[in-house]
Amino acid sequence: METLILILIWLGAINMVANIVFYIIFAFRMKDVISGGVKRDSAMIIIELILIIFFLIGYIYVAIYADPSLVTAFILFFGSLFVSLVIVLLNRLIKTSKQRSLEIAQVLISVIDSRAPNLQGHSLHVKNLMTVFYKHLPRHYKGDYNLLSLEYAALFHDIGKLELPTEILNNEGNLTEEQQQIMRTHPQIGVRLLRPIKSFDYIADWILYHHERVDGEGYYFKKADSIPFPSRMIAIIDTYSAITMGRVYSKPQTYEEAIANIKENAGTKFDEELVDIFVSIPKEEIEACAPQLDNIKENIK
Repeated sequence: METLILILIWLGAINMVANIVFYIIFAFRMKDVISGGVKRDSAMIIIELILIIFFLIGYIYVAIYADPSLVTAFILFFGSLFVSLVIVLLNRLIKTSKQRSLEIAQVLISVIDSRAPNLQGHSLHVKNLMTVFYKHLPRHYKGDYNLLSLEYAALFHDIGKLELPTEILNNEGNLTEEQQQIMRTHPQIGVRLLRPIKSFDYIADWILYHHERVDGEGYYFKKADSIPFPSRMIAIIDTYSAITMGRVYSKPQTYEEAIANIKENAGTKFDEELVDIFVSIPKEEIEACAPQLDNIKENIK
């Protein structure tokens, strides 16, 4: 009987160790543009982790120093399973909520993009490209940046164009100097529009500087590593999307033409390392990112 009691308690303790590991992973995944940015939530996560560790210490103490009954052993064992179940359910709930939030954001952005032929489907295309781009990043970059945050930055990178005059957005020729200056304000406008969402402060600079060039000739004359890494990613996929989807003033070009353009501008407009990564992505994965415009039109009816 004593052996059974010890086995149950030690199994519970081992499971609690696993719970601690899974909870730390869960907490790390909470650091994104939707879950992060709230100090109260961060404090709660720390308190919950401390409690789980405290329970683990209790399991070890009971197994070594106490004289537990079989009922106590079963309670401790199933208690550890209950904690596991709560962590799994919480993880699934939050994952589902994030996915639904992203889907809603995609529909809203599609509505915004629909007001201009130049934008229709573009933001969703850039978001899809970001998802694939992230997949092919080296592991150390994936540790520094959360995919969901990158997807939101890509999806909202042009939201500032919501306040630009339609005659500029739909212009079929070259913009005047004055119109170009107005167009250059859209990153700032986007940051201002997103400012009420406090957790979006984390990605504000990514959006603000997505038109920077590594040679320093962008909107705000930032260069090289002073440009946020995600902004350098967006610059590449934004350009690819614009070339392959076309504009009212230019016909859509092929994958090969877009890739040639990006390679040609590596080291001047684009980050060379990121260009190497992007052009190495299989063609079929890149082309699969193209949005289904018929579906987009159907969603916004």
